[in-house]
Order: sequence, then C-alpha cells, then structure tokens
Amino acid sequence: MEWLCDGASGESAAYTTLVWTDTRRGSAATLNIRIHDVIIVFMDSAPELSPLFRSDSQGEILALLLLNPGRAYTIAELARTTGTSYASTHREVNRLLRTEVLSEDRVGTHHQIRANMSSPIAEPLQDIVLLTYGPAVVIPRLLESISGIEEAYIYGSWAARRSGEPGSPPRDIDVLVVGNPSRAEILDAAEEAGRRIGRDVNIRVTSARTWHTSDDPFVKTVRSRPLTRLNLGER
Repeated sequence: MEWLCDGASGESAAYTTLVWTDTRRGSAATLNIRIHDVIIVFMDSAPELSPLFRSDSQGEILALLLLNPGRAYTIAELARTTGTSYASTHREVNRLLRTEVLSEDRVGTHHQIRANMSSPIAEPLQDIVLLTYGPAVVIPRLLESISGIEEAYIYGSWAARRSGEPGSPPRDIDVLVVGNPSRAEILDAAEEAGRRIGRDVNIRVTSARTWHTSDDPFVKTVRSRPLTRLNLGER
C-alpha cells in the first residue's frame, strides 16, 4: 500500500499531526506523532476488531485480566502472554489503573495487576471483551488440556479483523487445530467455547504433516490469510 503525505501541522515540536492519503483508495487518515525527547509514539486509527478500544493491546490486556478475575499478573507476564512490548503494556496498565477497573498490589519489587471486579464498569467491560478479544483467551483454556494438539490458530474473519483488515464484525470463530486429538474432545471444546463466548465456534483438525507439507487447497488458503496463533502453554 502506498501512502502519500499531504501536509503537516502542529502547535509545537512536542506534538505534530500529519494527514496521509491512501493513494490506492483515495481515503485520508490522520496520524498523530507525539515526541518525548527521542521517543516517538505513533497513534493510528482504532483497532478493527473493536473500535471501542484505543488499541488491540488494551483490548487484549483487559480480556486477559477480566476473563481471569481471580488471577494476578506482573507487567512482564501480561506483556509475554499478549505478545505486547513491556513498555506498551506498562503504559496501557497505568491508564487502566487510573480508571480503577484494575487494581495493583506490590509484592517486593513486583507489581501484581488484577481485575477490580468491584468497579461499576468491570462487568460491562467483561461482557464486551468476551465478545471481542475473548476468543483468544477462552479457547486456549479449553484446548490446552486436550492431548494430541501441537498447534492451534484462529483464522477467518476474527483473525482478519485482529490483523487490522477492515470488514464487518466476526459472526463466528473459526479455529484450526494441528495434531491428532480426540474428535469427541474437540467437539466438546467447540460447544463449550461457543457457550461461553456467545458465538458459534467451529474447530477444524488437520494433521501436522498436512499443515506443514501439504498442497491441500484448504490449508494453502488458510496459510495465505491472517492467522492468530493461540497460546496453549508448554507443549
């Protein structure tokens, strides 16, 4: 995609607004650049998966904490689990702490972060993140206890929105499991995931050999499109 910078404006060297035009689509987008000494923070448009949140990182951190309300995480654990940089995770957590939807305990030198379910906005937010970023939290929890699974991915419209591809909100969740698990356990997991998330969850199984070496048309199509790898813990 080619982007053409049409102009720039700003009140000071500390904050600059650039207007960019997508030369292929003819649409404009505003990109704010905030400069703190030598650190530049880029703030682009809202995430496609859920424009209610300021970033995918914020949505994923909220989903992890609000959907595991009894568990505390360090900043490092949140960053590692969500695949977000430590610095970005620290910034997002500090913002969310100010809303009191999260709480913080200090244990030695570590900051333990957990959901504050006594906040009046905690339960409504919990419902929202469950429908949006929740699949990447709920589904691995159901799959990780099933033997024979080597890898698992979300594909289809949910993965496309998560990767930033524009489109309508996902109506169901498509999951690809790589390995040789029990079909009965996979069906049970799909049914339970759908019940918890409130959307149909479709799980398809393929062997490791087919996934890595096959010219199967379905596999080739899935591999050519956005994928979100699910964290199944130690395998």
